[in-house]
Amino acid sequence: MGKYFFFLLISLSVFSQKVSERKLEKLIDQIPAFENAHVAVRVEKSNKILADFNGSKYMTPASNTKLLTFLGAIQTFDSLPALEYFVENDSVIHFKSTGYPLLLHPFYSDTLLFDFLNQEKIWKYHVPEFTPDPLGEGWAWDDYNYYYAAEKSPFPIYGNSVMGIKGSGLIPSFEIIEDSINNNLVREKDSNLFYSNVGNWKTKDTLYRPFITSDSLFVKILSEVTRNQIEIVKGEDSLTWQTLYTGNDEKLYKGLLHDSDNGIAESLLLMISNSFNGAFDTQTAIDSLSNNWEVFLPDALEWVDGSGVSRYNMFTPRTLITILKQIRNQLDWDSLKVLFAKSGESGTLSSYSKLNNVYAKTGTLRHNHNLSGYWENEDGEIYEFCVMVNHYTSSTLEIREGISTILTNLQQKLD
Repeated sequence: MGKYFFFLLISLSVFSQKVSERKLEKLIDQIPAFENAHVAVRVEKSNKILADFNGSKYMTPASNTKLLTFLGAIQTFDSLPALEYFVENDSVIHFKSTGYPLLLHPFYSDTLLFDFLNQEKIWKYHVPEFTPDPLGEGWAWDDYNYYYAAEKSPFPIYGNSVMGIKGSGLIPSFEIIEDSINNNLVREKDSNLFYSNVGNWKTKDTLYRPFITSDSLFVKILSEVTRNQIEIVKGEDSLTWQTLYTGNDEKLYKGLLHDSDNGIAESLLLMISNSFNGAFDTQTAIDSLSNNWEVFLPDALEWVDGSGVSRYNMFTPRTLITILKQIRNQLDWDSLKVLFAKSGESGTLSSYSKLNNVYAKTGTLRHNHNLSGYWENEDGEIYEFCVMVNHYTSSTLEIREGISTILTNLQQKLD
């Protein structure tokens, strides 16, 4: 009898911690910013569902998509390959891409990779047989002029973007024309011709704009910066390739998760595809990962890109919770806390100052904002959560306040 009573108390205690769907709905209805929006909330701990409202509904994830890309990367690579190369003799080195995106990157540059390519040699670049579509499926056509929509390519350089400082030209160098019509720095849609309106360009602004990529342009830019002769080699090869690892995985993953860099996300899927079948193809990576994950995913994935720029992506909150659990299976908690942004302190979570000990990924598109990740209570217990707010008409600031209200309330009830 005593043992039965003990287990009854434990069961009642666990049950009493679960926030009912009715209470969650009432809490959501009390947040004016959520009026007429589509809202979903789910919280789990130790495979127990502690709160759920619309957790099985498909939502637009925006950059929460990067959680899937991140899981795919850490499952595929023990260490990220920066380059493949073959030393022909003392003066000639062959090289080809792995899809790695940090060569001369404006924010996360891999100096070891650049130093390797900066050796005074004759270089032979083996271009891939097929190249990826430069823009993702479902990307807005008019995003071409913004850094977050930098083109995909087999071998990114400078993040496939120019850096412009008022009065100092562009890095890397492209033709730039001064005018008084366009807004600060604008690229023509179908060419690498840039226009600068000095009157609309603040002195301290550093602006980043994508350029149109190609194998020949990559070689031209790299030749100019290294002053080395680089030849393009096409066709099959029978060389014995070595792999260069530079150990900058943490820098890259922080760019993905802290800063939500879309170019890094897209490159990671291309790297995964290349590791599977030697081709740079986003869909190949998505299909392979989706098939591998069928055994644990609760719902089918509507997944088309690595970054979440596409509005064609749709996932359920319970799927994102499952992805978060799989990430924890791959990483120890201390490593995870380094790679994810922390509430009120770093990256895209700096604006979530009211949340306590939350490590998460934001996801924002126009009229859509989401937050998915983990929180740790004072006892060191880890909760996975997902809050998704789609099709709102309030400001994103008000939506962030609403999400903070929900999570703070759940932390108080569940911790």
